Amino acid sequence: MTRVFLDDIEEIVSDSEISWETLRDSAVLITGATGGIGSALACALRAADEKYDLNMNILALARNMKRAAALQHYGVKLIPQDIREPIIIPDPVDYIFHCAAMTKSPDMALNPVEVAETALKGSMNALKLAREKQIKSMVYLSSMEVYGQTEPSLMFVREGDLGYIDPLKARSCYPESKKMCECLCECYHSEFFVPVKIARLAQTFGAGVQINDSRVYAQFAHSAIRNKDIVLHTDGQSRGNYCYISDAVRGLFLLLLKGEDGEAYNITNAAASMTIREMAELVASMVCGGRVKVIVQEPADIEKHGYSPVVSRRLSSEKIEQLGWKPKFNLTDMYERMILDWRENNYEYSLNIRGRGRAADEQQG
Repeated sequence: MTRVFLDDIEEIVSDSEISWETLRDSAVLITGATGGIGSALACALRAADEKYDLNMNILALARNMKRAAALQHYGVKLIPQDIREPIIIPDPVDYIFHCAAMTKSPDMALNPVEVAETALKGSMNALKLAREKQIKSMVYLSSMEVYGQTEPSLMFVREGDLGYIDPLKARSCYPESKKMCECLCECYHSEFFVPVKIARLAQTFGAGVQINDSRVYAQFAHSAIRNKDIVLHTDGQSRGNYCYISDAVRGLFLLLLKGEDGEAYNITNAAASMTIREMAELVASMVCGGRVKVIVQEPADIEKHGYSPVVSRRLSSEKIEQLGWKPKFNLTDMYERMILDWRENNYEYSLNIRGRGRAADEQQG
């Protein structure tokens, strides 16, 4: 772990709004534990366990044991399995963070069945386990994409302001399956009293993001490090909503321990909402000091890239803030801390080892 990542973990476990004592002698399960959010949750739980001597049992369900091996060094118990299969855990489980999902844009365009299947079967299995174990609380990680095309006149999009999603577009496999998973959460809460909360996450990044991540924010960061022009593959007019990873993780813990059962909460830094083009310009000026410029090169086969539809929504964070949450890092901080984390991880060496090659120069937008 890098210094900046460890600083982020300390920021999480030192948050006085999080009642860590509530987790004493409990078992916490994280699905999708090798993802950026899942691994940060696992590391924060272990750090809190050590700092406050909580005697927690931290369980990490993951399919890729090679990627999950690092968590074992921190005393996390690994459960190797595909989330689409029934979850059988003989140990007690008190809390669940259900993070498992396929989130890469190319998968949404090329493997929509697998994306939907992973979301629906995985969530059903996690909810069945929650009911079986009579857990104390569960958080389902949903997405801001469930809002679809919202009313353009809205200054802020709150949790009840759902818009339109075209079900006859294969790319809709992600937002539509996320919406159905939210409905499953409400069904299990209504019929079986499962204490589940829904986190509608903005796009999250920062220290801990893998160097070979291909999403737009990572591609902009690669350009910044290499002093290369930022190339957009769309006109960049779609508005994005962002949140630093450690800020998002603090929100998830507050939601687990303070949130209302059966309710959805946006987790976003409302001040970090901007268009893709605006974010590219920010990176070029604030992060790169004006050494690079932003250019647009739209490919002829743009639909194959799986980009989400153009949206104008600006998410409200008012509801999660009522639980005592406030974001601490702005968008420039997010980039600077992620880039510092990559440099501490020996950026060029790691990039070559992971086989990025030419793909590192390909930009998305």
